[in-house]
Amino acid sequence: MCGILAVLGVADNSQAKRSRIIELSRRLRHRGPDWSGLHHHKDCYLAHQRLAIVDPASGDQPLYNEDKTVVVAVNGEIYNHKELREKLKSHSFRTGSDCEVIAHLYEDYGEEFVNMLDGMFSFVLLDTRDDSFIAARDAIGITPLYIGWGLDGSTWFASEMKALSDDCERFMTFPPGHIYSSKTGEHKRWYNPPWYPETIPSGPYDALVLRKAFEKAVIKRLMTDVPFGVLLSGGLDSSLVASVASRYLADSTAAQWGSQLHTFCVGLKGSPDLGAAREVADYLGTRHHEFHFTVQEGIDALEEVIYHIETYDVTTIRASTPMFLMSRKIKSLGVKMVLSGEGSDEIFGGYLYFHKAPNKEELHQETCRKIKALHLYDCLRANKSTSAWGVEARVPFLDKEFMNVAMSIDPDWKMIRPDLGRIEKWILRNAFDDEKTPYLPKHILYRQKEQFSDGVGYSWIDGLKEHADQQVTESMLAKASFVYPENTPTTKEAYLYRTIFERFFPKNSARSTVPGGPSVACSTAKAVEWDAAWSKNLDPSGRAALGVHLSAYSDGKAAAAQ
Repeated sequence: MCGILAVLGVADNSQAKRSRIIELSRRLRHRGPDWSGLHHHKDCYLAHQRLAIVDPASGDQPLYNEDKTVVVAVNGEIYNHKELREKLKSHSFRTGSDCEVIAHLYEDYGEEFVNMLDGMFSFVLLDTRDDSFIAARDAIGITPLYIGWGLDGSTWFASEMKALSDDCERFMTFPPGHIYSSKTGEHKRWYNPPWYPETIPSGPYDALVLRKAFEKAVIKRLMTDVPFGVLLSGGLDSSLVASVASRYLADSTAAQWGSQLHTFCVGLKGSPDLGAAREVADYLGTRHHEFHFTVQEGIDALEEVIYHIETYDVTTIRASTPMFLMSRKIKSLGVKMVLSGEGSDEIFGGYLYFHKAPNKEELHQETCRKIKALHLYDCLRANKSTSAWGVEARVPFLDKEFMNVAMSIDPDWKMIRPDLGRIEKWILRNAFDDEKTPYLPKHILYRQKEQFSDGVGYSWIDGLKEHADQQVTESMLAKASFVYPENTPTTKEAYLYRTIFERFFPKNSARSTVPGGPSVACSTAKAVEWDAAWSKNLDPSGRAALGVHLSAYSDGKAAAAQ
């Protein structure tokens, strides 16, 4: 991942303004510690902090077309850049960077080229010929982007809120799958997949087609010129990523650190994830790295975590903290890129609360809602927790082609049916249940879902609640609606995170970037209606799925969680 900051249409063109933009861009240097770049044209500035993964030697940004009239700052990876270069034979390329195609595609196709990109990206492009600009964000919002407005009439874009929150009068999350054009002053959705309207699909389930689509998604993400690895929790999703990457590593062009695939896991000693990950790593023959942390180390990191991930959402902070600590260890080993398993639970209805989905229509609509909100939760966590230490996370489950395949299947196949032996994500498990050339051991392939914040050790969440109980009084919580009338925290843990967030980001615009509403085991507010008992146990932990999780809270403990 890189960090971008663009300030367009400033009233002040002084050296002091340039220095201020450099200072603000420096707040993103953790995302791109390898090089800094700044382009200034009239009243426009494009700043870039680079994490060099493809073409480390010559791919510094901003990037340009041949005569430097088109300038672009990009955060992300364009996996089909070689195919796109074939369409751009008349153009001369300065670098081997995958992102340089953006400038040339704009010249040939105008603003309509964005849908041609296969990858994760946020970019700002300045056309100096008419002083217009566009900004765009990838389909699901894997890469973060914010848009803001200054009192002087300037428009701002930044990879993280911290680069524009002080200088913008108002700012907001840039919507995923959209493009913004200065010519219209409006956002337009460029990503319009068949599943977006939430109509119920009726496509057949072909296990082999689903398997091949996922393998293709993993293989294309092995595009790297620097050492990489896989985040391996031992659950289904990360284990499948590791299995496919390991299987096809020898045939890829990926730069690698020795001949073995490297895998990484984090947890409290004795946690569910550590043992499962070790077993999968042994089975696949990976070079496995196991990292431990204590509850106190996690608590000590909370303020730094919230500063980096820029949210006060409880489940996101719970899961981001171990990922943040693990990313620091990974970077210390010289690794810059990791593959991760985010997105599968949203696509296949893998969260435990999906056990209570009343019918296939509601299940499908809930998966659509979950995918559309990923940029506020798991994508935000995976990107910012790793980028805090200059590590890039790639997520093959959110590949556009794979999602089209998975979301076209009749959702009846995704329904959890104990009478038919179908647990959550059965269609994915079954697709990789190969007797001749097994991808994973059977009991791993059919292991019950663990949310990351649970899997690192159940005492992690219990420890966070105990810490919050010591920091937040009953009186403070009782007055929460007066102190925080918007998205009022309803637990002491949520109150604690909110106070930390507000210290770093005190503006109304900042708190409005964080979603709210009731949730159980990571559900949307709508899905809470599926079970009357859940409204009394609104906790994002998977163990809150009473009667479903094998280690569910007891009724008494559920009440105490409130």
